[in-house]
Amino acid sequence: MAGLRNWELALVMLPKTRSALAVAAIAFAFGATLPLFAVTAAEPQRDAMTSPPPQTAPVAPTDDVASQQASPSAGVPATPPTATSEAAADPHHFEDGVVALVNDHPISQYDLNQRVALVMSTSNIPPTSEIRKKIRDQVLEQLETELIQRQEALKNDVTVSSVEVDKQIQGILTDNHLTVDQLKAVLARGRVDLATLRAQIAAQLLWQKTVEERYAGRVNITPEAVDAEMARIAEGKNKVHYVVSEIFLAVDNPDQDEKVHKDAQSLETQITAGAPFASIARQFSQSPSAAEGGDIGLVYDGQLAPELSAALAKMKTGDLSPPVRSTGGYYILSLRQRLEPAGTKIEDSSDQPKTLPSALPLARLLLPLGPKPAKTMIENGLKYAVAIGSRVNSCETLSKLSTEMKGSVYMNFGMARLADLSAQVRTVLAKTEPGGVAEPFMSDAGVELFMRCDKAVVKQQVYVLPKREQVEQQLFQEQISAMARRYNRDLKRDADIEVR
Repeated sequence: MAGLRNWELALVMLPKTRSALAVAAIAFAFGATLPLFAVTAAEPQRDAMTSPPPQTAPVAPTDDVASQQASPSAGVPATPPTATSEAAADPHHFEDGVVALVNDHPISQYDLNQRVALVMSTSNIPPTSEIRKKIRDQVLEQLETELIQRQEALKNDVTVSSVEVDKQIQGILTDNHLTVDQLKAVLARGRVDLATLRAQIAAQLLWQKTVEERYAGRVNITPEAVDAEMARIAEGKNKVHYVVSEIFLAVDNPDQDEKVHKDAQSLETQITAGAPFASIARQFSQSPSAAEGGDIGLVYDGQLAPELSAALAKMKTGDLSPPVRSTGGYYILSLRQRLEPAGTKIEDSSDQPKTLPSALPLARLLLPLGPKPAKTMIENGLKYAVAIGSRVNSCETLSKLSTEMKGSVYMNFGMARLADLSAQVRTVLAKTEPGGVAEPFMSDAGVELFMRCDKAVVKQQVYVLPKREQVEQQLFQEQISAMARRYNRDLKRDADIEVR
């Protein structure tokens, strides 16, 4: 089942989206991991999808992450994994030199290499030397920021337990239907020690707790403030609402504006090239929302700063904004869902029978399984196809995906007459909508996945007024986020940073 397992590994940090960006990330992962589907009669009936995943021991959490992560040194020392021939080919992989000093505390070359490898392996970014260099510079700056924040946490006796880190990791696994062993496998493929991932998560949690302990008592959300906000929300119920994620890069002084803008453009390029937004947000965003993959939830038209609201107004569901200069720095916005004003009447056609035209533009992806495949192979192949279908949003991306999948067969049928198709194909197509993917099925040729190439219709959704406790929580987050940005800016301004 190794092939299926590697497919799942490609989804480790992948946001739940049907965007072409997600598909690009999957295609990149496939290029390195997917085995041949077809086997010949002369070969034994064994496929990578039939082999059980290796049984490895569960990850043993450290007893005291807090004491390690809160250290003002380079954080949890990520123990180098066993050297491989691939690792040996990288002369810098296990360097222990110091690349920067932050208030006289070092960031090692190894820590930097590990974090770069973490970004590359979990973001599925094409590993070109140019991109790696850009990522290296951004990662080093992020490590400097994290070290400053850890030092502040230590000074204030803020700790994070291994249980808290485990909970965050479990959330990643649950969201992507993975096991700990599978997460370890994708990290090992990138030669990343699990301690590196734990270090980053712990650093984010430390900063969250430090900010909360410093400012939570100073944030006073009065009933009157909630009443006023609910009144404003009620006034805005007839406005368009947006479900938004953000990446925020701070501009601490005017001299940094051009550099930060270029950094933001680089992140935009990486996301456009296939890096999952949530993963990039976790790695680089300097907003507290980074721990949630950049998720800032629901906002209505005009609620954010004017320049951010203007950017959202031009976007469609699934769009990514270019870097937008706003208060404090640059933002990259991802519009996950547009919600129409409350009360908008939208016809529900989900229960209505679908009538197919006499001809449809169709494409097919075939995953050959060879003669007389085992039951396990068929089951895994169908699961594989379901996973593909859930991430593809066009026939073009399905075609690109196929080129990275050794042994798969892609066919564009053009306008296909339904009368010329088998009853089985017509049955699965009857349940689809424009631009949709049909349920995969097993035929004599293998696992078949059909997709409609007509233009998909974005389903409209209507805004529903939030509850009072949701409004109170939103006001709290807005205030504490602003305080956190000022807090971080002041710490960086006072820090002594020497890059070597």
